[in-house]
Amino acid sequence: MGNTVRRIIAFIPHNTCQKYLAGDLEEMPVDKMVDLSSMQLRRFPLRVCAFTELIKLYLSDNNLNSLPPEVELLQNLQILALDFNNFKALPQVVCSLKQLYILYLGNNKLKDLPPEMSSLKNLQTLWIEFNYLTNLPSVICELTHLKTLHAGCNPIRQLPEELKTLTELRSIWMSGTLLTEFPKVLLEMPFLDVIDVDRNCIRFFPSLVHLANLKLVIYDHNPCQNAPKVAKGVRRVGRWSEETPEPKKKGTRHRGAVPRPTTRSIVDCPSLK
Repeated sequence: MGNTVRRIIAFIPHNTCQKYLAGDLEEMPVDKMVDLSSMQLRRFPLRVCAFTELIKLYLSDNNLNSLPPEVELLQNLQILALDFNNFKALPQVVCSLKQLYILYLGNNKLKDLPPEMSSLKNLQTLWIEFNYLTNLPSVICELTHLKTLHAGCNPIRQLPEELKTLTELRSIWMSGTLLTEFPKVLLEMPFLDVIDVDRNCIRFFPSLVHLANLKLVIYDHNPCQNAPKVAKGVRRVGRWSEETPEPKKKGTRHRGAVPRPTTRSIVDCPSLK
């Protein structure tokens, strides 16, 4: 069956739909990938678990809130997309998929991640944006090979000191959280290439000159009074990015003086309302 037929059956009541999908998945796809995104699935089709050589599985944009234990059979899985679903907790079976290196969990209802997730030693990219996380889950600091972390749009106010142990981390994306200060732990992570703290509540930025590998810092939409000072060649995206990042001394007035934070900047920060 082609993609057109699959889209049509998404509107059949879900019990019928599940059977139809199971019958449709008869052979291992040549590319070892199954994409069941946007199918209005409420239950995981068990037929997929027969494809033990599967490498990529996309279940994005469905109505899933659990996964069956049979998913553990997919031990060759490297990419798993569970974003845009209704998960309130990460299914334990995901923690058994030891070959995963990319995991999409964004746009769910997660409040934490289980300690068992530390078994995902090969994980390199983790997306957990748009969830209900009030703290960065401590288990993330045990994912020693993590290179990219997307944790934006969560009500996170600070980052744990243990984050600096992730020496392979190269980019951290924290846009749209509730940071009121630039996380001090990031100042101890000279191996970072990208730092994104766009749309937070940060009023002052420390110097980032000593972060030797830094290539990009995004700090726009903060009620800040200065831009972060960076080394030559580092790109800055935000207020005064083309000007000197050093704030003017108090009492100095001239045309180039640093403007006061705008009303919009303050309104954008929930903690300042």
